[in-house]
Amino acid sequence: MAAPVVAEGAAVLAFRSVMQRVRQAAERSGTRPESIRVVAVSKTKPVSMIGQLYDAGHRCFGENYVQEIVDKAPQLPQDIEWHFIGHLQSNKVKTLLGGVPNLAMFQGVDNQKVANHLDRMVSTLGRNPLKVLVQVNTSGEESKSGIDPSNCVDLAKHVKLSCPNLVFSGLMTIGRPDYTSTPENFKALSNCRTEVCKVLEMPEEQCELSMGMSSDFELAIEMGSTNVRIGSTIFGPRDYSKKQE
Repeated sequence: MAAPVVAEGAAVLAFRSVMQRVRQAAERSGTRPESIRVVAVSKTKPVSMIGQLYDAGHRCFGENYVQEIVDKAPQLPQDIEWHFIGHLQSNKVKTLLGGVPNLAMFQGVDNQKVANHLDRMVSTLGRNPLKVLVQVNTSGEESKSGIDPSNCVDLAKHVKLSCPNLVFSGLMTIGRPDYTSTPENFKALSNCRTEVCKVLEMPEEQCELSMGMSSDFELAIEMGSTNVRIGSTIFGPRDYSKKQE
């Protein structure tokens, strides 16, 4: 039996419910709710559905596939803050940065090569410096992108000190294959932040933690996340037949 599809109007109701849960999780952890960024991850979803959330007041959206974000962004208002999430092939850097002038953050620097490509292309295009998060593989799974926690300090240092057109803004991790994470995953990322901030002499509150998705965002907030990436809980099950690389 096929999974039920959330009607477009229902996405706004689901979004409001998510925001209430975010507020409650923040309050439980003694965090200001407004300090938590909610990225509505709209991969495989139509522009019309994104537009409904935009009309409801939301401005922060995320995508995982270059072609999809490049297709969608020009059809939507320019004050949207787009986040690209996950691994990016170096040969797609120009397409992404050239096609999405309002890309606000790249969540997924996982090696020096892609950092260098991003840095050079931001300069070539004359863009403002791009905020980036270093992606850390906290679960140790070979199938996952991300730097090993033991190497996250070196990569963060490279971005901050050797990439003048990038703004090192924090760390991110993607959960397990079933999109859940254990407290250990979140604790590992928090430990990485402590080490990175010590070496870079950077206040921890200036170093974001992007962790938590639809199934575990409340736990992530309670463990220090400042950025949660929520897709199916807002938009309904994804139709991967519409996936675009």
